[in-house]
Amino acid sequence: MSLFNIFGNDSSKDNASSNMEWNKLEHIDQIANMIIPQSWEIPILIFKHSTRCSISRFALKQFEKEFDLQGKVKPYFLDLLEHRDISNEIAHQFGVQHQSPQLIVIQNGVAVYDTSHDSIDASALKRFTI
Repeated sequence: MSLFNIFGNDSSKDNASSNMEWNKLEHIDQIANMIIPQSWEIPILIFKHSTRCSISRFALKQFEKEFDLQGKVKPYFLDLLEHRDISNEIAHQFGVQHQSPQLIVIQNGVAVYDTSHDSIDASALKRFTI
């Protein structure tokens, strides 16, 4: 079940299909103080989402439905409308072009994978887990 409700819908049916326990990415200092250090212990994934975009909503719901790596990666959720500055810092820090929706995997302090739109696929993450 999701840690928080992204779409403002309390339907237990929607939440029941999600295997995600998101960590919110809400402060720019989380990149240097949490994400980079943690990425040396466990792969970090960052899902960048635009709450106004139907393509992003579909990609997120599909990703949550297929995700089965809880405990093997640490997932962070970034609301782009509220935190574009963090998205810009991610692009700068990790050398990835900003996209929405976008999935980025960080390992050992560097981006090792990024994809967007209909290429977002939870099963592709299995190659980054031990």
